[in-house]
Parts: sequence; C-alpha cells; structure tokens
Amino acid sequence: MLGTVLATARTEFDRGFAFGLHVHDFHLLSWSETATVTHRTADRDWLVPPTHALWMPAGVPHAVAVVRGGLGYGVILSARGGQAPWTEPTGVLVTPLVRELIVHLDRNPNRARARAEALLVELLEPVPSTTFQLPIPADPRLRDITEALLADPADGRDLAAWADHVATSVRTVTRLFQAETGMTFAQWRTHARIRAALTHLADGVPVRATARAVGYRKPGAFAEAFRRVTGQLPSVYCAP
Repeated sequence: MLGTVLATARTEFDRGFAFGLHVHDFHLLSWSETATVTHRTADRDWLVPPTHALWMPAGVPHAVAVVRGGLGYGVILSARGGQAPWTEPTGVLVTPLVRELIVHLDRNPNRARARAEALLVELLEPVPSTTFQLPIPADPRLRDITEALLADPADGRDLAAWADHVATSVRTVTRLFQAETGMTFAQWRTHARIRAALTHLADGVPVRATARAVGYRKPGAFAEAFRRVTGQLPSVYCAP
C-alpha cells in the first residue's frame, strides 16, 4: 500500500520558470492543468502536456522548466510505509476523474481525503514509456546532434550530414544512437519532433502550422507520425 498524500500544491507558473537539479524525499505526482513543463533527469527528458502528469519517485535527481505558463498541481505522497507503483519517473494519463480527484484534494485539505487518496493512486494509468520522454545520450558527438535537433526540430539534415558535422562516420553515429538511446537516429528525431509539437499545440498553434514548425511538409505525414508516437491524433492535444 502506498504512503498517504501529505499535501497538494497549486501553483501559477510563469513561462521560463526553472528549478535546477534537486531531490525529494517524497513521491511527487506533477500535473500542469494549463502549463506545459519539462522534467529532466541524468539521462531522460520528459515534456508533460496538460493531458498527462508525471510520477517522480523519491530520491530521483531531476530539474524542471516551464515552457508554457499556466496552472499546475503537485501531489506529494509519503515514501514511507508502502510500495510505490513505479520506481522510475513515469508518465500517467490524466483522465477527467483523475483531474477531479487532484482538484478535490487541493480544495479539501482536511476532510474526505482517505477514499479520494486511495482512488487517485488506484486510477493512475501509465502511458508508454516513450510517449513524452527522450533518452539523452552521453557521447559528446551525439549530444551536439541531439541538442541541435531539440533547438530546431525542423532541421532536415540527414544522418550523413550530421556525421560530417561532428567529424565522424555514419556507421559510428548509427551504432552510438542505438547503444545510448535504444533508438535509431530516425526514431529519435521523430520523437524529438513530436515532443516539440506538443508544446506548439498546447500554445494554440494550428496543426498544419505545427507540422511545418517541426519539419513536416505534409500534415498527413505529421499526423501519422504523431499517432505512432502518442497513440492519438494531434487534435487531442490542442489547447481548448
């Protein structure tokens, strides 16, 4: 049985707010109702849109940055006295009921909590591990490539051009991508583009313009790539 909810925190985040590497001695469920937030650990980077939340276990060093300002909630749970549902950072789906439970716990700190707390934890449903996270390679050559693509996901250079950019061979880049990220270069770039697209969509950018901004000339190709990565169509993530 998981430890009890210790507190909830409701915060208005400004775009650009950042909190450097830190560690909690409690579990944290982080949900941004209208903000879009990134969380980074030593080897992973998550972008969490309003449709989802991130479970951050106690003891995991991580940093936080807000890429779209808005309202956010943190549900703080005790790390004592129970088995955590996940021992690694895990994206979870925020269904309408999960949303209402989080808001209820924040608005009612002293009553009707026990059942709501238990139900909230029971309802947390993990999404596929690759949906909103990107593996961050350690090799400095791959870091140069991945940081450039995160800064400009529409950069269309092929693998040969990137290998030349970091003064190594296509074979070496191919091997390193697979070894350090578990993905091919093409797969990693697709995930980086979809990750960037989530921010554009949350900011209210139309699907067609978002597709162009992240490197897709045809909206249909973008929609198909988006569906493969997230399991949903881009319209699901558009700002209301």
